[in-house]
Amino acid sequence: MNDPQITDLVIVGGGSAGWLTAGIIAAEHLKTEQSSSRVKVTLVEAPNINTIGVGEGTWPSMRSTLKRIGLSETDFIRDCDVSLKQGTLFSGWTDGKDIYTHPFTVPHAYSQHNLSRDWQNKFSDLPFAEAVCPQSKLMLKNQAPKKISTPEYSFNVNYGYHLDAGKFAEKLRLHCTLELGVVHKKAEVIQVNSSENGDIQSLRLDTGESLTGDLFIDCSGSRCLLLGEHYGIPFKSIRDTLFNDSAIASQVPYLSASDSIASSTISTAQKHGWIWDIGLPSRRGIGHVYSSRYTDADNAEVTLFKHIEKLVGSKIAKKVKMRRISFSPGHRQKFWHHNCVAIGMAAGFIEPLEASALVLVELSASMIAEQLPQNRKVMDIVSKRFNEKFLYRWDTIIDFLKLHYVLTKREDSDYWRDNANKNSIPESLSEKVELWRWQGPYHKDTMHVDEMFPSASYQYILYGMGFKTNIGLSTKQSEVQTSKVAQELFDENLKYTNLLINSMPSNRDFIEKVHQHGLQKI
Repeated sequence: MNDPQITDLVIVGGGSAGWLTAGIIAAEHLKTEQSSSRVKVTLVEAPNINTIGVGEGTWPSMRSTLKRIGLSETDFIRDCDVSLKQGTLFSGWTDGKDIYTHPFTVPHAYSQHNLSRDWQNKFSDLPFAEAVCPQSKLMLKNQAPKKISTPEYSFNVNYGYHLDAGKFAEKLRLHCTLELGVVHKKAEVIQVNSSENGDIQSLRLDTGESLTGDLFIDCSGSRCLLLGEHYGIPFKSIRDTLFNDSAIASQVPYLSASDSIASSTISTAQKHGWIWDIGLPSRRGIGHVYSSRYTDADNAEVTLFKHIEKLVGSKIAKKVKMRRISFSPGHRQKFWHHNCVAIGMAAGFIEPLEASALVLVELSASMIAEQLPQNRKVMDIVSKRFNEKFLYRWDTIIDFLKLHYVLTKREDSDYWRDNANKNSIPESLSEKVELWRWQGPYHKDTMHVDEMFPSASYQYILYGMGFKTNIGLSTKQSEVQTSKVAQELFDENLKYTNLLINSMPSNRDFIEKVHQHGLQKI
């Protein structure tokens, strides 16, 4: 007798995580004239569930994801209040007065040359990102990463998006149900029924329906209805490494319709946390992430109000509504158990620094879509591989985010002093920082081919925050011979930077042209 085939997938929960997961899986297994899909995707979500509203930034990976599921970039930009994001601008993270950028575009000729050594030797009077990449200056000037003549999803310099999370979820819902064959059920799950082998057999809904499936995907948010409540998979807190567990979120209007739209997420360090500023075409999403261990919600609101007041004046600032959010930083000890896998906030959540939330959804859903087990027998092997990979990804994210705090020279509060204390730093990160004191990060020394953050990202953070690598006298022929080449590459980058600055539209002008004319289809 053959092992049962995996044909029915049930996703519990909507929002960006649920509908993005549904879209990625359904598109991969779409029934066409050339192939007949055996996979049915059903998404059940409770009516009137609000999105949390802090995940409004994406990585560049979202471009290939949206293209993969067949969504028009023009429609996406028009319908989801989208602007283009080129990276993150950090203000005050090193000493309270500094500014540096983390662009999405890797340094010039990065696959052939590691320019960090020559930059430190000859060009350290220029900010690292500016010396090696044209994108940094575009970010500082709020310019777009492409022209209106550039086709959908193509680019001059790499980019992701800023978006309205609620509108995005609705756009995905319509696309998934109308174009990809996803079945949508509006209902509350009131009971989880198990098979004899411990698998989930069915879900009982408040409509009276019993929903069966072969694989259940938990996108139920922090409640974690299936993996957490039903299976009791423990939650691993990382509060002692990444302290932030609270946020105040707000939506702030522009002073005028012609105000520039930032083409980067702006992250401004505060005494007990940091403030995000995400520019959408119609508004700004501004919020304060902080640790309740060092301050309380009332003081955090005051800090946020003062920040907003500086931007738009007290009259407008007083009208801005603020919403308090609390979260437990961490993740489940495993993500796939029996025939249930958790994605999004059900898997875990940490502060929105570097916009890791949606990219984790993309990566999780892609692995399920691409490695969907043919039958129940092989599912245990796939789930083991999935757990190993995503435990590694979470460890990587935690290390990368902690790096921003470890390198600080701020001592204006216990929050910053404790963040830099070696007792709060994972051993894996301590080892990396010690290694980088003697040799800078480079793409050839990464452990996996599909690292979530490329080595270039570590370079941007390290050297943006004033980190020094003890270069010494190199005996490597590749480095001895590249000094002249490096000079040429720095010059090329400068020329290309000036070319882009003189030719790229502002972020607002680009978005307005997309609304007026649309983008050319590929």
